[in-house]
Amino acid sequence: MIETKGLVKTIGSKNVVNNVDIKVKEGDIYGFLGPNGAGKTTTLRMLLGLIKPSEGQISILGNQVSKDRVEVLKQVGSLIETPSYYGHLSAYENLDILCTLRGLPASAIDEVLNIVDLTKEANRPVKGFSLGMKQRLGIAAALLGEPRLLILDEPTNGLDPAGIQEIRELIRTLPEKGMTVIVSSHLLSEIDQMATQVGILHEGRMLFEGTIEAFRARSSKTIRLRVNNQDKAMQFLENHGFQPRNQEEWIVIRAIQDEELALIIRFLVEVGLSIYRVEEQAQSLESIFLEMTEKGAAGDVEML
Repeated sequence: MIETKGLVKTIGSKNVVNNVDIKVKEGDIYGFLGPNGAGKTTTLRMLLGLIKPSEGQISILGNQVSKDRVEVLKQVGSLIETPSYYGHLSAYENLDILCTLRGLPASAIDEVLNIVDLTKEANRPVKGFSLGMKQRLGIAAALLGEPRLLILDEPTNGLDPAGIQEIRELIRTLPEKGMTVIVSSHLLSEIDQMATQVGILHEGRMLFEGTIEAFRARSSKTIRLRVNNQDKAMQFLENHGFQPRNQEEWIVIRAIQDEELALIIRFLVEVGLSIYRVEEQAQSLESIFLEMTEKGAAGDVEML
C-alpha cells in the first residue's frame, strides 16, 4: 500500500527526514511513532504530495506519487493535524460541501456519519461539538469516497481519555471495512493498543519497523528475589555462575527457565535462606522506546 525508498526532506541545512524507508501492507494499522519533532508530520505530508521530498521515492497503491498524485489521492483519505470545518454549519452540511467539491453523492454522508457514530449529531452546529466529536467529524471527512488508504496524523491529540478511547476503537474497526490505516502518534501506549505494525522515527531517522509483537519481543525479562539474607544469597548465586545485582531489597538476575529457577529456590532454602517473594519482571515498552530513541540520538542504533 505504501513504500518509500531513501526518503529525505532537507529544510535549510538540516535533514528533518533522513533516508527513511517505510513499507505498509494492505490491511495494516501502521503505527508511526516518534517524539514530537521527529519528522512524522513532514513524512506524512510527503506521502500525500503536499510537500516534495528532497530525495527518494514514494509509491502508494502501486503508483509513484511524483507522477500520479491525482490518481493516488482519489483512493486516499487523510487528516493531517487538526480538522477543518465551518463552525456555524452542521456536521451534515460540512460533509455536503466536501461531497459537492469532490463530485460524490450525498448518500455517502449518512454512511460516514454512521461509521464515526455521529448520526444523532448530524444536524447540530459543529461549533458546539466536543474535541472528540470534531476529530470524528474530521475522520468522517477523510472517509468520504471509501478510500483504500487512510492517513491520520496524531488523531488523539488534545483529547480527554474518553475521546482518546473513542478514536482508538474507531480506528481498530476500519480494516474490517477494507481500509489500510497509517496513524502517527508520540504516545506509545496509544500505538500499542491499536497498531499491528509499528515504525519508530527519531530525529528524522527510522530506528525500527516491524510487527508490534516483534517490538514487544525486544523486552528483556529479569527475575527478582527477596530473601532474609541478601548478602548470603548474592554470594551463593555468584558461586553458581549467575550475575546477580542488588536493586534495593531485591536481588535481580537474568530471566531463566522454570526448571532452573525451581533449583535455585530449592538450593537457597537448603542453605538456610528464607525466600519472601519471587517475581518475573519485563522491561516496559516505554523504557524500550526511550532506550531506543536515546541510542538513536547517539547514532548507535542499527537500522532494522
